[in-house]
Amino acid sequence: MRVVAFHPEAETELIAAAEFYEEQTPALGHDFIAAVRRGYRRLLKFPNTGRSFGRRLRRLLVPGFPYGLLYRADGETIYVVAVMHLHRRPGYWRTRI
Repeated sequence: MRVVAFHPEAETELIAAAEFYEEQTPALGHDFIAAVRRGYRRLLKFPNTGRSFGRRLRRLLVPGFPYGLLYRADGETIYVVAVMHLHRRPGYWRTRI
């Protein structure tokens, strides 16, 4: 059975983005979390769904938000390296690999 694990900094990014959206519009933070959750549930069934992103990683876009889940599939674990904004700070996550 596959599991999803978040890098500690990816988890922090997820929470920060949800808090930001919640401050903008009530319930939007919840919608963001739900979209991310749907994404990683999809990865549990189909780990190669995301597009290749370099040699070892894949990226799955979060529908409705300018974010992507940057991840790698290692056997039964989907390891989320970053919950990355698509238009900010490219490559900041590289030290997490």
